[in-house]
Amino acid sequence: MADNAFRSEQERDRYAPHVRAVNEMVDHLRDQDGRGWMPYVAPWHGGVEARVLSVLRDPGPKTQDGTGSGFLCVENDDATAERQCTGFTEAGIEARDTLPWNAYPWYINRAPNAEERGAGITVLARLLALLPRLAVVLLQGVDAQNSWRRLKRTHPHLIQDGGYQVVSTYHPGRQALWSPDPDVRAAREQHRHESYQLVAKLLQQ
Repeated sequence: MADNAFRSEQERDRYAPHVRAVNEMVDHLRDQDGRGWMPYVAPWHGGVEARVLSVLRDPGPKTQDGTGSGFLCVENDDATAERQCTGFTEAGIEARDTLPWNAYPWYINRAPNAEERGAGITVLARLLALLPRLAVVLLQGVDAQNSWRRLKRTHPHLIQDGGYQVVSTYHPGRQALWSPDPDVRAAREQHRHESYQLVAKLLQQ
């Protein structure tokens, strides 16, 4: 998103057919119940045609409008997005295969509390209904994993009927991957790498 032409293209196409339903939902949810701002999903990604839903914790600072791109995108100018972009590319996962999302989709830049997680789960259920081609859910980090477990309890038919393959790994942010023990750091990075490879393999089935 550091490339102005690329960012302008994302802004121009934010209601392109493949991503219109998702971003119109974002429009509806912005400032709902006073929750504040929510970034769009960049049309660089697959939108309703996505086969992989990648869930993190919450939108980072580089997704903010004005100071950031205004979008969820692996091309954002931050280390977390860069790690994902590199990992997906190495695994052979195309951007158009994926849809980025968050356990709590409004911008807070902190861990969501219990009430906020519940609100995020309600939105996640709505999002799943928009994704007819979805095959794999990639849960990156404990907040995403906890939200998915709660979604399974609150919307069991949605999960069962979807038949999604679920892959869980570490959040790609530095804080989640860091440890004073270099062997632990290496193991976490390897787990994330292998998880992306597994996602790619599942897409081939």
